[in-house]
Amino acid sequence: MDTSKKVIISQDINHLLKRGVAEIIIEEEMIELLHSGKKLRLKEGFDPSFPDIHLGHIVTLRKLRQFQELGHQVILIVGDWTAQIGDPSGVSATRPMLSQEQVNANAETYMKQFFKVVDRKRTEVRWQSEWFSKFTLSDIIQLTSKFTVAQLLAREDFNNRYSAGQPITMAELLYPLLQAYDSVAIQADVEFGGTDQKFNLLVGRELQSMVGQHPQQCFMTPILVGTDGSQKMSKSLGNYIGVAEPPNEIYGKAMSIPDSLILHYFELVTDVPDEELEKIRQELDRETVNPMTLKKRLAREIVTQLHSLQAANKAEEHFVKVFQKREVPEEIAEYQLTEELLQRIKARSIKEEGLLAGIREVGKPDETTEWYVSVPLLLCEIGLAKSRSDAKRLIAQESVDIDNKTVYETKSNIRIGSIIRVGKRRYIKFI
Repeated sequence: MDTSKKVIISQDINHLLKRGVAEIIIEEEMIELLHSGKKLRLKEGFDPSFPDIHLGHIVTLRKLRQFQELGHQVILIVGDWTAQIGDPSGVSATRPMLSQEQVNANAETYMKQFFKVVDRKRTEVRWQSEWFSKFTLSDIIQLTSKFTVAQLLAREDFNNRYSAGQPITMAELLYPLLQAYDSVAIQADVEFGGTDQKFNLLVGRELQSMVGQHPQQCFMTPILVGTDGSQKMSKSLGNYIGVAEPPNEIYGKAMSIPDSLILHYFELVTDVPDEELEKIRQELDRETVNPMTLKKRLAREIVTQLHSLQAANKAEEHFVKVFQKREVPEEIAEYQLTEELLQRIKARSIKEEGLLAGIREVGKPDETTEWYVSVPLLLCEIGLAKSRSDAKRLIAQESVDIDNKTVYETKSNIRIGSIIRVGKRRYIKFI
């Protein structure tokens, strides 16, 4: 190999092991493997308890793609057995078991999103049932005999729950062992995961050594902070950007992140060169750049990666029109303004708010009539608020507009053709 090629490979490996990486166990061994010329088997397992992927998962998937571009093989393991147990990592309660049908449906949706980032042609898909369906009670006893209860309780979430007197099922204690056995079954060279998976990855490494295999390297990526700027990105917390979401939604959510996360997102979920990252860091530190300019670029990068450049350009046009110029979007969800809807709001208003009339002039809707209604109850009825208190909170935050006028009171006029906006991205037009 000539000197120039060696330099390029070294640069690729340095980028691979430094950017968007939290920890590698053991880094020296990882470097040796990459220089060995061996086609590495890269293990990525997923728990199909949920069908969707968000941007937090992309951090690891991008690393897998980078390894693929250097010629290595991804082994995607569908955790159809462990999903029926549920990985409790980072949660404080036992998860419900899923049926095989639920697992299969979730796995299909998951993989469609997974292959938006990872190259399908260089990925081998394996299902745990290939080996666990053949497991006997003897196999389970042999597997469990290799580890102690004390070792398993060393895992932080198990330890916290045990200390708090919360239940931990025997099935959950099996989860790290089954995930570890996956590494044995496919003879993994490297296993990938977030830092919250460190315990499970190390169990896999230890089990491989016990059975005479070369222990896998543990490649851990940072946890992406959600759009709220404080907690791990999570669907349950509502601070996520979904991989399968429409371009306008992805763009808008990316624009909503706090300025403090701009560099964090650029580093973990884009291909912006390291030299430019340093420039962005300096500009932010010196306050010589408008953060919105950087966020627009970030949003374009993300949408382009998950959809296309054309979709990113259209999403930016939409954002400028709707959120910066405060114009109404071209496509709005429609809701029928019917006499039945108005009567329901009146009845609920009398019952829940103690009013003699929650609506003024109830009759068959037409284009010339206006109704004076309870806005909280209206938002609940049309699905723009979870509850009356939630609707009142939105009004207090000045997050509700009717016909481009901010709603400050709990009563307002509506008519056929009225457009209601809640928050930054939710619109409904009455027809």
